[in-house]
Amino acid sequence: MGRLALFVLTACLSVTAMAADAIKGERQEKLGSGAVVHYNTFNSTFLTPDIAKAAELIRSKNQGVINVSVVKDRKPLIAQVSGTVKDLTSKSVPLTFRQITEQGAVYYIAQYPVDQQETRTFDITVKVGDETRTINFNQELFPGE
Repeated sequence: MGRLALFVLTACLSVTAMAADAIKGERQEKLGSGAVVHYNTFNSTFLTPDIAKAAELIRSKNQGVINVSVVKDRKPLIAQVSGTVKDLTSKSVPLTFRQITEQGAVYYIAQYPVDQQETRTFDITVKVGDETRTINFNQELFPGE
């Protein structure tokens, strides 16, 4: 299980790197405390069936995954993560994040439906200690193959 969860994190970060290079750079927000929130989203079909099962994720062409992590001085931080994803009609779907802690890594994942190609708006709130930051971003999403 440990190796599989680590692979999920690696896969998520790899997808982030590819998407970031293609779009506009790495998706991250620096907090006043010096901590950095890293975040990305992708279709769950990017995960292998074994990795999806180990991470308790639904692997489907109509399911997206959002991954959030917080680090400071190269060390993972525990956070409270919540949020919503909105479609073009402003229909909002709450995101239920689960904390994954494996081999020194801490990250938060949630799934959401991807019924059709469209741009979605994500509102993610991250609380670390006394500091709270809301991150808003748009992402064009595509159902997987």
